[in-house]
Amino acid sequence: MSESEVITGTIATSGRVDKSLAEASGLSRERVKALMAQGAVTIGRTVASNPSAKMQAGAHFTIDVPPAAEAGAQPQDIPLDVVFEDEDLIIINKPAGMVVHPAAGNPDGTLVNALLHHCKGQLSGIGGVARPGIVHRIDKDTSGLLVAAKSTAAHKGLARQFADHSIMRRYLAVCGGHPNPPEGTVSGRLGRSDANRKKMAVLADDSSRGKHAVTHYRTLEKLSHSSLIECRLETGRTHQVRVHCASIGHALLGDQIYGRTPSVLRPILKRIGFARQALHAASLGFDHPVTGERMEFHADLPPDMRELIDETTR
Repeated sequence: MSESEVITGTIATSGRVDKSLAEASGLSRERVKALMAQGAVTIGRTVASNPSAKMQAGAHFTIDVPPAAEAGAQPQDIPLDVVFEDEDLIIINKPAGMVVHPAAGNPDGTLVNALLHHCKGQLSGIGGVARPGIVHRIDKDTSGLLVAAKSTAAHKGLARQFADHSIMRRYLAVCGGHPNPPEGTVSGRLGRSDANRKKMAVLADDSSRGKHAVTHYRTLEKLSHSSLIECRLETGRTHQVRVHCASIGHALLGDQIYGRTPSVLRPILKRIGFARQALHAASLGFDHPVTGERMEFHADLPPDMRELIDETTR
């Protein structure tokens, strides 16, 4: 059984207690709220119970994190493409079609099931459950690089870098049409669509919902009725690249949710059996959360996207 842990520190930014504590501790805001409800958070000498209370920078805090509960997911011997691994973290090149977390409709066969088997108990329990420390996700039908934390120190350090947007993330995608201008920046608030709660959408700038999202895109190659583009993320919101590309009229090929593949290309996708959004997490860079060493990883395009590009090359 894992042991309890005490996290101490100083709040660096003023604002809501839950947000400030999440940034300072590496815990998620929901995890902070749950621990506050349990009376496990102390600021100064006072037990903090109101997540929305305002807090000034410089306050000292203590969080008593209880032992992690046993994992709901079970270890499964599923092959993994391990790009890098040490005692603190592991980098996986995830294939398209693999879900990251077990959920309704996908109770097993996920990346978490595979990591539980591969890591053999060397897992971060900072999220409240003894499971691999998944600090970010990529969609089921997106391929590419993903980092998971094996130690608590790595989980906290990676979470801070994701929170302050210092993680380098570079995606390769094939979109419909030819973006004009060929490179630029898409920004705005991203949140749940009013028309369909299962979809994300670009919201009005004055909306009280959603989160600020920024994607920098660049055309790498013009293809037939489509383009190979590079997308660099400043933020990491749900479906960010897919929504941003669709919002400028260039939805990703094969994306069944946010756009329609140009009719002239549909026979090609059908012939080669390409049935997912054409999106690949190609590069990932960050400071090692324990050693401080700068690390960058790259994953080549998978065969299905290479074939798609070959078939749509002019």
